[in-house]
Amino acid sequence: MKISTKGRYALRMMLDLAENKGEKPVSIKEISARQDISEKYLEQIISVLNKAGFVKSVRGPQGGYMLLKEPKEYTVGMILRLTEGSLAPVECLEFEENACPRREKCVTLKVWKKLDISIKQVVDNITLADLLEWETDMSDFYSI
Repeated sequence: MKISTKGRYALRMMLDLAENKGEKPVSIKEISARQDISEKYLEQIISVLNKAGFVKSVRGPQGGYMLLKEPKEYTVGMILRLTEGSLAPVECLEFEENACPRREKCVTLKVWKKLDISIKQVVDNITLADLLEWETDMSDFYSI
């Protein structure tokens, strides 16, 4: 599994909105400048986030985007699944029911299930609030 730029940038965009959460909406132009991501690409990503109800759009000269919920209510997994689709490491684990004809005899399926569980445990237990907290102490960055 490899997370695309769309997923990585969506996470950075949501984190930027969380960092700049307040009374005033944040413009795509501001996010673009801070994150060094093209405005056009961010517009595509924000459209997906807006349609999913992760952010709200405020129109007008002072318009922009704001998180609809508190940062603690968004997990990394929610954001990545929205932009990337399934995070399953293999196709046979993408759906509740494994339709693979080899599932009964596939010894490697156990490896993929363990990997899938590990990925979910990480991405579904880290919130934007956690990332904000980690950002305040980047000295812990290399202690993972």
